[in-house]
Amino acid sequence: MSTAPQLPWIIRTYLWAIRVLAGLCMTSIVGIMIAQVFARYVLGDSLIWAEELCRYLLIWQTFLVLGMAYTRGEFVALDFVPAQLPPRGKWLLSAVMAVPILLFLGLMAWHGYDFASNFDRQTIPALDFIWETLTGAPLGLSIRWVYVSVTVGLSLMALHVLADLITRFRPEFLKNTDYDGPPPSEGAQ
Repeated sequence: MSTAPQLPWIIRTYLWAIRVLAGLCMTSIVGIMIAQVFARYVLGDSLIWAEELCRYLLIWQTFLVLGMAYTRGEFVALDFVPAQLPPRGKWLLSAVMAVPILLFLGLMAWHGYDFASNFDRQTIPALDFIWETLTGAPLGLSIRWVYVSVTVGLSLMALHVLADLITRFRPEFLKNTDYDGPPPSEGAQ
């Protein structure tokens, strides 16, 4: 099995940034939940904002890593037809399948943004509570920033679909019957 050439620095930086952001989201969720359990069972009080903030962090984390999961082949796929095709046939089938995928992602991203724009004046209660406790004034951060995660995540996934198609179109991959995406060392780190 031949390996793909090393990814350009901008793509490596993007993948690193997504992994760091996803890791920070998960670390924050775990830390907040540990504090919540401690507060509830040791101190006899609970953090009223913990569940809401963790939910928003998990939503952002999910939409940030969607594209990476697609690139790494971690979505459920029926691959018995592509497995029977030669490399050029696999690419053609991928291109045909990419069209409705990209249309769907574009439509959902567009409507996600439109939906998010309806919530400009609604603030995130958990962050308002935390910030007001610390400073005496509410933060006033719009809940739109939670809903816009749909647009960001689906747009990033569309870029991953396009990048996968372009990568599979390169001559060295059209000749290689074993190629199924970037090597694990580049996509899994």
